[in-house]
Amino acid sequence: MKKIYKNYIANFSGLSREIWLLSFVTFINRAGAMVIPFLSLYLVSEKGFTLPQVGIIMTCYGLGSMVGTVVGGRLIDSVGYHKVIVMSLFFGGLGFIALQFLDTFYSLCIGVFVMILMADAYRPAVFVAADAYSKPGNVTRGIALIRLAINLGFSIGPLIGGLLITRVSYGALFWIDGITCALASLLLFIILKPKKVIEKEKKEPLIKEGISPYRNKWYLLLFVIMVFGSIAFVQYFSVLPLYYQEVHFLSEDLIGLLMFINGAIIVIFEMPLVAWLERINISKTIAIFWGHIFLALSFIVLYSNSWSGILVIGMVLMTIGEMIGSPFASALALSMAPKGRKGSYMGLFSLSFSMSHLFGHLAGMNMVNQFGYNTNWIALFSVLILVSVLTLWLYQSLKKSKTIQD
Repeated sequence: MKKIYKNYIANFSGLSREIWLLSFVTFINRAGAMVIPFLSLYLVSEKGFTLPQVGIIMTCYGLGSMVGTVVGGRLIDSVGYHKVIVMSLFFGGLGFIALQFLDTFYSLCIGVFVMILMADAYRPAVFVAADAYSKPGNVTRGIALIRLAINLGFSIGPLIGGLLITRVSYGALFWIDGITCALASLLLFIILKPKKVIEKEKKEPLIKEGISPYRNKWYLLLFVIMVFGSIAFVQYFSVLPLYYQEVHFLSEDLIGLLMFINGAIIVIFEMPLVAWLERINISKTIAIFWGHIFLALSFIVLYSNSWSGILVIGMVLMTIGEMIGSPFASALALSMAPKGRKGSYMGLFSLSFSMSHLFGHLAGMNMVNQFGYNTNWIALFSVLILVSVLTLWLYQSLKKSKTIQD
């Protein structure tokens, strides 16, 4: 047992102090992220909107996320990742607090758009910060630690959020989410300083090497893969909570507990898994391939199954796919970004997740409304198999080009 413990702790060795601080701040921020997994339930049960209306509101979420990541990516290259992270956390927190006071369909569309625009400028900035603060050779593990902090917070958040809804009210979620975001921005401003620039680098203008991400065909293929893979993944935050409630009759606290499984598994197993995969020198692209395969399986097991235990199996399969695919996808995107263009490259990479919000929620809600949940699971499984084939194509292409350390 002692040897297992030492081996587990060894997976965290060698990471910089700044990565640990960034992860701590990220944990505080994500621990308050209780609104997002319950947003579709809130809009249906508290506000009385139909599924197509909820799909449109969640599409506005995707639009805001898309604009936020693009703006955040551009700002990183001009004002720096540190300022972007601080401003995003602070103003995003204010947005969460304000959201609870909106009642009409159009005001919620606008409010959700503005709130997530401010909040999701954080996404590309945290990737660039991870690259800047990581020691050589530790970027993937640095990203994995930040993801661990995100998931630790995100596992605790829904668990507490479900209890708050059943025992207090939905309104408590918005206040706690907003306050924790503002607190995270304050802590980051105080304890985490921007990486000092070497004097020589200050004098020399930053040269943007390489082509734009919008002209890099292999990066655009990675972007397409991430968009369609994420379209399936985001339905765990909109369609799945409704499925848990409407088909399996789970209460909000049980839904929060089910989501806790995802975060708990990631916290315990992701770092050792990533470290092991790096030791066997797995290709980043092949890791993304297996991530999509497990995600596909997590949906198909839900087909025509009335046993509630299958929900746990689906959640575990999705979590395995997330642990394998997500950190290596971020690391591959960073490795493909040339000097001076990391902000724009990671902005485009983060945009893939934002675009999935734009299409995923609306497509899922309308698919369920028109054809039922089982048809949606088959459609998502089929899309993910196609995405897996595209990932293998990317792997072969990068292998032949020999320009990217995959």
